[in-house]
Amino acid sequence: MSEFDHASFLKSLTSKPGVYRMYDADGTVIYVGKAKNLKNRLSSYFRKDLDSVKTRALVSNIHNIEFTVTNSETEALILENNLIKEYQPKYNILLRDDKSYPYILLTEHKHPRVTMHRGSKRFKGEYFGPFPSAGAVWNSLRIMQKVFPVRQCEDNYYKARSRPCLQYQLKRCSAPCVEGYVSDEQYDSQVALVRKFLSGKSQDVVDELIEKMETASSQLNFEDAAFYRDQISSLRKVTEQQNVSGSVEEIDVIAIAIDKGLATAHVLYIRDQKVLGSKNYSPKVPANSEPSEIATSFISQFYLNGMGGQNIPKTIVVPGITEGLDELQNAIAQVRDAKVELITPQRGEKFKYYQLAQKNADIDLATKLADGRAISSKYKELCEVLKLPAIERMECFDISHTFGEYPIASCVVFGPEGPNKSEYRRYNVKGVKAGDDYGAMEFAMNKRFGKVDSDEKVPDILFIDGGKGQLNKAEAFFSNWTLDKTPIIVGIAKGEGRKPGLETLYLNGGEIEVHLPKASQALHLIQHIRDESHRFAITGHRNKRGKAKTQSVLQDVPGVGAKRRQALLKNFGGLQGVMAAKPEQLAQVPGISKELAIEIHAFLHDKD
Repeated sequence: MSEFDHASFLKSLTSKPGVYRMYDADGTVIYVGKAKNLKNRLSSYFRKDLDSVKTRALVSNIHNIEFTVTNSETEALILENNLIKEYQPKYNILLRDDKSYPYILLTEHKHPRVTMHRGSKRFKGEYFGPFPSAGAVWNSLRIMQKVFPVRQCEDNYYKARSRPCLQYQLKRCSAPCVEGYVSDEQYDSQVALVRKFLSGKSQDVVDELIEKMETASSQLNFEDAAFYRDQISSLRKVTEQQNVSGSVEEIDVIAIAIDKGLATAHVLYIRDQKVLGSKNYSPKVPANSEPSEIATSFISQFYLNGMGGQNIPKTIVVPGITEGLDELQNAIAQVRDAKVELITPQRGEKFKYYQLAQKNADIDLATKLADGRAISSKYKELCEVLKLPAIERMECFDISHTFGEYPIASCVVFGPEGPNKSEYRRYNVKGVKAGDDYGAMEFAMNKRFGKVDSDEKVPDILFIDGGKGQLNKAEAFFSNWTLDKTPIIVGIAKGEGRKPGLETLYLNGGEIEVHLPKASQALHLIQHIRDESHRFAITGHRNKRGKAKTQSVLQDVPGVGAKRRQALLKNFGGLQGVMAAKPEQLAQVPGISKELAIEIHAFLHDKD
């Protein structure tokens, strides 16, 4: 059991609501929880008849507990969520949000622009979303472009216009960039309709357009009346195409599927009687977690961390296993700044939506399990080939360059569940002779392992994409290795014609050669990690090469700005022509004096 003196700790513990943090021997937060009654909740961890394997494992690692008293359960839930987000404790359910989900942004310009946005909300304006995918955003933007003549162009393009562009001719923009085509009042009116449409109030938009059409008609302004009539027609067509059979205005539907230590949460978004989209999420689940804890933690983090977007609906359908509905409702209501209802329907339209979401969650989980079983069998066979009891971490290194230029070393990482892309690394190879792959591999080994001081990030297997030379460089690095854990180093040499299935594996400095059959699951796993390493290296190399090509050495010449640089390149047909030119030839270029020509020539040739 733990060295923690729980009896003394519990003796003076308060019975008020609050949040507690459990620490291990290294002072790391391993669990964050909330409680209506701190004393009762924390006492439950130290009972003799604990039936949860996960809880027993947690308690065995507790060396200290700290707590914060709150005024209510709702405050406790919000604080718990913030601390989980900050500490990412190993025994908590963690909702991983690695991607930046897309939003639609309506900017705060004089003539607002509607566009897709990812990343931090650094621009002033209104953000609608998040949307389940970029495709859903572009679809919405295309719809709006057909219905509302509001600009979607970039600011630079907008500012440079002296006459309307093609979008105006197609009646997809009212040309606010050019004076005299649309008044500010008319444009602002269309922006207001866009705002309502994006808020899921399509029918309100139609009603307002009908009113505008009737007003224009009564005033004998038939051109405006026809414009509004066409808008109404377009909007109704869009609404008809997207309507689902039902009357539900605005809800989120959440379903959870759990099996064999994996979990999938499927969120279905319904706005204005339309299925806006859906998305699968894969929370990180500690071993032996209860289904109710997974569901409750997911819903809490999803909405309190803002992943549910700013436009949280007033009704959210949740799984029946969700705990603490009242306090969840109160906490989400504070984020929404309006009442929220969490329901678990048993019949009717909302239940049908829940069944649809559950079906999607089940399918996604089945896919993950199938992939997991395939990966598991590959790992098992590789363990047998290399005589290892288990494999937790594999790394593969590759070097990419073009005739020795712009060399990049890549390191990709695989775990039991496949690629671990957050651990991937690229290294800019420096101080190595052009084309020296052996030196580049030595450089990569030093960059990756030179400062490693614990076994935690040392791989079980280290694959080297290359022949015996690269393998020997990697093994030489580990010849004076001081840590207890040393990786098995395997060289992967391509076969004849670089055909898959003909690879040779080298171990022990190349003394041992292994040829696996083409159908070998272990070989397929090795090919996967090798190909991923190559892809990651060559992508980095191309980016580096492309960036270098866009930077002319003329940029570094004193006294040569953008115009003179452009004139030189134009006159001599490119950088090679400039390099070959003599000072007197350079001086013939407009804007280049004799003195500057001599300086340019000296600068370019001194760099050689």
